[in-house]
Amino acid sequence: MIKSVPEIDFHAGMECYCTNFAGINGTIKETNEEFQVSEIIDYTFLKPPYFSSVQNNEHKFPLYLLEKHNIDSNHAVIEIKKQSGLKLRIMGIKDAKAETSQYASCEKTKNLPKCIITSKTKLTLLGFLRTPLSKSALIGNNFKIKINQPSDNNIHPFLLELNKIANFYGLQRFGSERMVTHLVGKALLERNYNKAIEYLLSYTSKYDSKFSKEIREKSRDPKNYQKLIKILPKGMDLERLILYTLVKGKDSIAVIRSIPINIRRLFVQAYQSYIFNKCLSNALLCNEDIQRCKDGDLCFEIEKPLVFGKIRRFREGIDSNNDVIPAIRLVGYNYQPGKNRFDNITKRILSDENISPTAFYLKDLQELSLQMGFRQTLLCCSEFSHFGMLDLSFKLPKGSYATTLLRELIKPIDPIQAGF
Repeated sequence: MIKSVPEIDFHAGMECYCTNFAGINGTIKETNEEFQVSEIIDYTFLKPPYFSSVQNNEHKFPLYLLEKHNIDSNHAVIEIKKQSGLKLRIMGIKDAKAETSQYASCEKTKNLPKCIITSKTKLTLLGFLRTPLSKSALIGNNFKIKINQPSDNNIHPFLLELNKIANFYGLQRFGSERMVTHLVGKALLERNYNKAIEYLLSYTSKYDSKFSKEIREKSRDPKNYQKLIKILPKGMDLERLILYTLVKGKDSIAVIRSIPINIRRLFVQAYQSYIFNKCLSNALLCNEDIQRCKDGDLCFEIEKPLVFGKIRRFREGIDSNNDVIPAIRLVGYNYQPGKNRFDNITKRILSDENISPTAFYLKDLQELSLQMGFRQTLLCCSEFSHFGMLDLSFKLPKGSYATTLLRELIKPIDPIQAGF
């Protein structure tokens, strides 16, 4: 295990590497075409009797394919709604720096457009379902990725360690070069709503441009709000919404609610993800085996590649490790820790952070409240292949990050400069 990681990884809770592989350097995402992502769904949703190519009394709800580039999934949904009025429901969030395709549905059943094209998206009607598409239909994602200028294309030693890679949330979860999302989330849990707004407007990193830093510095003074609204670049759409609401004299809760719901929910989710990453890092640094279950661990039953079944407690000497994978509780307002190794680590982290699980219930912003969840310890990469200098293809379960695999393979000195 390599314990020295880039500073930005450390701030996301990824405090070590899982493999001893030295890394091949190189960069990713030099063009959108070099990072392709496509969703994998349960194919029963694409076949009769659940699916129909024509709308009828039994199949009322549309199934769309959303293709996009240079825009993240949340902003793609907003863009389509602005142009057509169609309020899409998606199952996963895809990064802006990629060519992606994903499935979408909506509650609307009449006067449905067959195709919508915007500057960065294309929405195509595939057919109709019995019910709107739910997240349970999503199995995982298929990735096709090009690594530019690797120092070596011999990655055989890495392949021997592929099954060691932990299921860290990637930098995208926390804002990438502007690592602010989880900080906002913690401020919300502390009920320090003004601090959350200050983070959103004023937080800067070494990757911010001079112009961006100047804007964010000026946003500390309310006297500048009106002027800033006029000069904010297009990419600062959330900041513009916040400033508009502040200028109207609204309170801090109204300001936070000015942010679209699918985006503002990410803040508390990101902080939950940060706690998970810290837990996993602590386990690895204490030489815990995250590949095998120990007595008292929670575990997922493995149904098939990419698909996990029910969660149960592992019993040493009774259960086999062959068909299960360790699971970690994700903190939420109903978090009830057990006595297993991962719960013990999580309790220590919460104590260090001075955060109680009950803080995840926000009375003032109930739509942001977050329940406990579960997440597997391992990345569980499937069907990995590579060719040339250096093209990769692989599949991951839903919720897992390709960049988590790539950081172990590339070991970038500066992840942001390398395209992460």
